[in-house]
Amino acid sequence: MGAGARRDPAPRPLRGRRYLVTALTSCLFWNTFGMSAAMDSKPNILLFVADDLGIGDIGCYGNNTIRTPNIDRLAREGVKLTQHIAAAPLCTPSRAAFLTGRYPIRSGMASSNRYRALQWNAGSGGLPANETTFARLLQKQGYTTGLIGKWHQGVNCESFNDHCHHPLNHGFDYFYGMPFTLLSNCQENKPPELDAALQAKLWLYSQIIALAVFTLTAGKLTGLVSICWKIIACFTLVGCIFFISWYSSYGFVQYWNCILMRNHDITEQPMRLERTASLMLKEAVSFIERNRHRPFLLFISFLHVHTPLFTTAKFLRKSRHGLYGDNVEEMDWMVGKILDSLDKEGLKNNTFTYFASDHGGQLEAQDGSAQLGGWNGIYKGGKGMGGWEGGIRVPGIFRWPGVLPAGIVIDEPTSLMDIYPTVVHLAGGILPQDRVIDGRNLMPLLRGRVQQSEHEFLFHYCGSYLHAVRWHQKDSGAIWKAHYVTPVFRPPGAGACYGKGICPCFGEGVTHHDPPLLFDLSRDPSEAKPLTGNTEPLFDIVIKKIGRAIEEHRRTLTPVPEQLSFYNIMWKPWLQPCCGTFPFCWCDKEGDSTHSL
Repeated sequence: MGAGARRDPAPRPLRGRRYLVTALTSCLFWNTFGMSAAMDSKPNILLFVADDLGIGDIGCYGNNTIRTPNIDRLAREGVKLTQHIAAAPLCTPSRAAFLTGRYPIRSGMASSNRYRALQWNAGSGGLPANETTFARLLQKQGYTTGLIGKWHQGVNCESFNDHCHHPLNHGFDYFYGMPFTLLSNCQENKPPELDAALQAKLWLYSQIIALAVFTLTAGKLTGLVSICWKIIACFTLVGCIFFISWYSSYGFVQYWNCILMRNHDITEQPMRLERTASLMLKEAVSFIERNRHRPFLLFISFLHVHTPLFTTAKFLRKSRHGLYGDNVEEMDWMVGKILDSLDKEGLKNNTFTYFASDHGGQLEAQDGSAQLGGWNGIYKGGKGMGGWEGGIRVPGIFRWPGVLPAGIVIDEPTSLMDIYPTVVHLAGGILPQDRVIDGRNLMPLLRGRVQQSEHEFLFHYCGSYLHAVRWHQKDSGAIWKAHYVTPVFRPPGAGACYGKGICPCFGEGVTHHDPPLLFDLSRDPSEAKPLTGNTEPLFDIVIKKIGRAIEEHRRTLTPVPEQLSFYNIMWKPWLQPCCGTFPFCWCDKEGDSTHSL
């Protein structure tokens, strides 16, 4: 019995039958009419997504040293998924899949090169305008839609203010947060996080183009080369872009990437991390208060717990896991404050609430002996690894009092892509019929109407490369997983790619397996002992079945422009969001008032 609950005195024996009938009638009335009324009205939808949080970092998934009472409360009051899978092991593609309900390879948000996430606010790549997010569909159903926090799906296409990839162009009525993502560059005195290999490539291209311009100019002046000045000018312009991109990567990242926006307006450039958490919390609570009388969708896309793990003084040195634990506990506290605002406005029972992470924790994030990335529990691998469970198995918690049962654990394969059809269903919308939607409506599973997930196969990509496939053999309960490509750990056996940042998807940094490595996750969730034809009688049958599923899956793919091509992720000065006169971009519209937590 919950705190504050009152236990009624036991009924007298002669009244027992009448008491039982009354109790059963009341229960039936609630189940039939109360739940029906809750389902018939459009619920508010509150989505929490953490950044880089490992499944082993919170209490309800087994962590007994990091304090997460508010996230744990959601699990006690709702449904916890133990096999909730991200569609990609990195933020940009995973979030694209979450927003669209589709594998990122379908939208062009899966990369065939080593740059698997957007690198600049001033890149031209991003979530294409022809992709339909769940926010856009809920808008059509009368919802007020808001996004607070991280976007990382691009900003502009052709000019600094076309906002073609911006949240407001993808169905959100209100946006407050980072159009990009946190980087160590956003905090002073932290080592730069922008890809060193990218910097080297930019410098190399700058030198090559400069040499070409010098050679062509000399040839033109001496009459040895017949070429017009316009061509030389074009080469010079391209060379300048590469050079400025290289130069800016050393000193301007904080000013050009680490910014806060309210809708289309920049409010901080660069952002002041010491007050970012309080600003995000204030905006989230304010959005709930403003929209308490109408259905709303609020997507809280946390900047926590991505490096540089900037944590306010109130939470520093409070956890048993250093700065990372402090940051997790601060995020949990923010979750609690936002849930409190629902309670204050009387919206708890009419709000469908969800908590997850965009992918697994980053094992390679370290500062000396200090671990700055998450813990993925018993699961092998982490962020950036498309196949291993540690990179893609994440927390998944749902709460809707009176509609979803409390304290239930479901061990069925589900996906972050499932949120798309689930919330569209709750809003009374219709899924797009002109494209493949890979997610499945979770409501029958969450409510206990069915016992098995609709997913038979899940495809695990690393960039645009298929690394593994999961088969849910429903008649036996087995969950087979075949790995066709795995990263080469450095040092061998370390379980991660230390010294590389994250593991690669292709090239010399991966191993191809023929036949593939096969595991039964229902018996070996840690993927410790691969099965063979000698140890598993069904080995050949399983491999053939998964192979046919891959062929069918690939027939559903259509070519689309690659949003993460080298050209699209390259910094372009004419696309740079700027508060001021470029390149002197600086402003602080939040003022100097103190925002205390």
